[in-house]
Amino acid sequence: MRGLFVTTALATACLAPSHLIAQALEVQPVTDGIWAIVGEKEQRSPENLANNATFGLIVTPEGAVLVDPGGSWKGAKALHEAVKSVTDSEIKYVINTGGQDHRWLGNGYWQTQGAEVIASAAAVADQEARGSMQMSGLSQLIGAALEGTERSTANTQFDTRHTLELGGLNIEIIHVGPAHTPGDSFVWVAEKETVFTGDIVYVERILGVGDQSSIAEWPASFEAFAALEPAHVVPGHGHATTLAQAKRDTYDYLMNLRTEIAALIDDGGDIMAAPQVDQSAFSYLEQFESLAGRNAQTAFQQMEWE
Repeated sequence: MRGLFVTTALATACLAPSHLIAQALEVQPVTDGIWAIVGEKEQRSPENLANNATFGLIVTPEGAVLVDPGGSWKGAKALHEAVKSVTDSEIKYVINTGGQDHRWLGNGYWQTQGAEVIASAAAVADQEARGSMQMSGLSQLIGAALEGTERSTANTQFDTRHTLELGGLNIEIIHVGPAHTPGDSFVWVAEKETVFTGDIVYVERILGVGDQSSIAEWPASFEAFAALEPAHVVPGHGHATTLAQAKRDTYDYLMNLRTEIAALIDDGGDIMAAPQVDQSAFSYLEQFESLAGRNAQTAFQQMEWE
């Protein structure tokens, strides 16, 4: 699958009118009419315009659906250029798969293009609760590249399930419960045997367990889409892949972390010992050294009250 990648270098205005940066988004064919648009796996930066995530594109004869809008106005514009490299179809719908900044702060750009934005009500509540903090954080991380970005939430909200019918495809958006963020959803296109997971799945790099995450309920969201037996998994971070790799890099990591922290709690250990639990089986994942210990401490904080 990796041999099919097409890399698109996108020149985008950023820090000043005369300053152009190259915003690289990797456009990865997945199956007929389906692409993953793969951003960096590193931290948000002026160069990546907060597009440090993987996005999805579904093209039909009646228009296209974008899975996640980009992390800023300029990030959304760069994402649009990536879309144009594979299709002239109009983006009819944009789906927000969760509450992280790159899952919704590009909404305003797409709404001005006439797209309808869809998200779970839980995602919108999370966006509204954390939006000010996210904007402040991005102002530090990407600086002037944040110019033009304003908080704008979905036109259409749903509780647990929403179905789009476009160009002969049924596109199901399903919110099971909290995962990386409280409103995470996955997008299932049965005819294409493809699932877009948002931040329910990370591959190639270690996932992040934050204060907004649910170490207890995250596995259930994974199990719900895995039961569909998708042939193609477009994750929230990393390249489109197989269910087996998604399980190894995300689900197995989560279950190992839960097992190790539960044993620590049962043995009377405290939060200061959490970073020393054994996560070595996952040291192959990018950013392991910087995130594994913090993940363990956050998991301990949540699990000691289970």
